[in-house]
Amino acid sequence: MSGVKALLTLALLGLGGSSLQSLAEPAALAQCHRIGLRACPQPFDENLPPARDMLTWTQAERVVGFRNTYRQYPGDVFHADPAHVLALSRMQTGLPPLRYSMDHHDWGLDDYLQHQSVTGLLVLKDGRIAYEHYARGNTQSTLWTSRSVAKSVVSILVGIAIREGRIKSVDSAITDYLPDLKRTAWEGVSLRSLLQHTSGVAWNENYADPKSDFAQLTRCEARDDAYECVWKLVRSVKRRPGVKPGEIWSYNTGGAWLVGRVLESATGMTLAHYLETRLWRRVGMESDGVWEALLAGKVDMGGHGFNATLRDWGRFGWFVARGGRLPDGQALLPEDWMSQSTAWTQARGSVTPATPQGMYGYQWWHLPAPQGSGEDVKATAGQTIWGEGIFGQVLAVNAHSHLVMVQWSTYKDADGPDALSDEQLLFFHAIDESLRAP
Repeated sequence: MSGVKALLTLALLGLGGSSLQSLAEPAALAQCHRIGLRACPQPFDENLPPARDMLTWTQAERVVGFRNTYRQYPGDVFHADPAHVLALSRMQTGLPPLRYSMDHHDWGLDDYLQHQSVTGLLVLKDGRIAYEHYARGNTQSTLWTSRSVAKSVVSILVGIAIREGRIKSVDSAITDYLPDLKRTAWEGVSLRSLLQHTSGVAWNENYADPKSDFAQLTRCEARDDAYECVWKLVRSVKRRPGVKPGEIWSYNTGGAWLVGRVLESATGMTLAHYLETRLWRRVGMESDGVWEALLAGKVDMGGHGFNATLRDWGRFGWFVARGGRLPDGQALLPEDWMSQSTAWTQARGSVTPATPQGMYGYQWWHLPAPQGSGEDVKATAGQTIWGEGIFGQVLAVNAHSHLVMVQWSTYKDADGPDALSDEQLLFFHAIDESLRAP
């Protein structure tokens, strides 16, 4: 490629100097252009693991798959505004040395990165970067998949739609927006129950069971007829005998997809377009992102499928920490939306001996302090809300401490042992302690 042609390619695709390396890969540039991205995320891996086998990838395959998920399915791009980027300055002191105790051992930052199989970690304090780390070849331009942390993004978008009057109330029946669900197991379910995963609809979320509803959902998404396959699966499930909506909490990605469908029906937009116009460009995100689509331009996957850079994930977390306010202070959410979202459901399954106040809200998690923790750790647990995705994806937000943590990981197993969740909280508490003003 001549120098003139290279410059023309940069101008046409809107690529900056950081993408010069990808000019040696015209096929990659062409694919990014077809997707609608203005810049090609790096690294751009040539060989990708089969999408239908996502639940059984090796950890090495998972690294490649998770940073290329935006290429493995049809997708809808949500664009940033290059003229309006929220700068993230760095703290002069950075992250001080920290220690946390677990299993009768003292651990530090490097231990955490190893235990959690971390491929990206960002810590923001007061909207400034205290720590930023990339591993396994990931970079600042990498678009990493959210898995179920996307559910928390959808929850925020629902709040915006309610403030705009596009959705009447969380107490509205979902069939008001999705009438095709009448005379199915979903009839009589409110948006609130859908958000809290207390619909009473039977759904097997077991990631280790190849016959589970979630495993079938994963295979559906990899098909050419993804929308029809997912719709048939979700529409055909049954109610739990004798269980009314609101009585039992049971995690349900099929129901979470329907939360997204309610939002799309109410707004007349895909999740990606609503996110772009209502939040992404207004908050000041730096990079374009991609939302997995079941029907490009029409139906996105609201249960997961959100792909963005580490720093833009951090900017989203900072928006949440500020109560859903833009940098200029303008509120996008109803005044009580975050308090509603974190009023943990008291349904059976959410209330446990470890979480007597409940563990789940409007698609946000409450992580309890590990048994035997001190009052300071319990205070952090009570103040922090979590977006969690399988294989170790994390968004932690503590509005009280103005602290945000984003974590990309590739656990060996989808859920991981409880000890890894305990470690997330203990590590986050150690960060909070280390960054407190003397």
